Amino acid sequence: MNVRQARPADASAIAEITNQIIRDTLITFTTDEKTAAEVAADITVKGPHMQVAEEAGEILGYISLGAFRSGPGYARTCEHAIYLNETARGRGAGRALMAAIEEVARADSIHVLVAGISAANPGGVAFHAAMGFAEVGRMPEVGYKRGQWLDLVLMQKILSPKEVGAADSPAKPR
Repeated sequence: MNVRQARPADASAIAEITNQIIRDTLITFTTDEKTAAEVAADITVKGPHMQVAEEAGEILGYISLGAFRSGPGYARTCEHAIYLNETARGRGAGRALMAAIEEVARADSIHVLVAGISAANPGGVAFHAAMGFAEVGRMPEVGYKRGQWLDLVLMQKILSPKEVGAADSPAKPR
């Protein structure tokens, strides 16, 4: 298995993975499917902040970083999204993707990674806990999909020690 920066040519495979999860699961609260063109544009904007796992030419999944909240005070905090196709789950692709994006985040002076996980996805919560994320909150009934209210589990991982008065500015999340 190889992890690398996503390329626009990966857009169709990434859209397929994303749309299957949107259609068939409660992993994400969104109901709006993505087109390959939308994904390609996102890949271009995100650059190294979007990584894919591939094996034998097949995209197994992807991870991306984005802004947690707007404003300069949040510049060192990013939220990530990670999605795997069904055949890749439990085979190490998620761990490999997380390791790669943590490396990218550290290189960009990101201090904290945040995960917003559907409580209907206990495997996602367990995965993040195994990767060193701590649960920091639950927001009851903030999502709505398939006729049901869904809770959001917030988890975070601190990547770097506290730096008081650090003058360097991180790269802006894409």
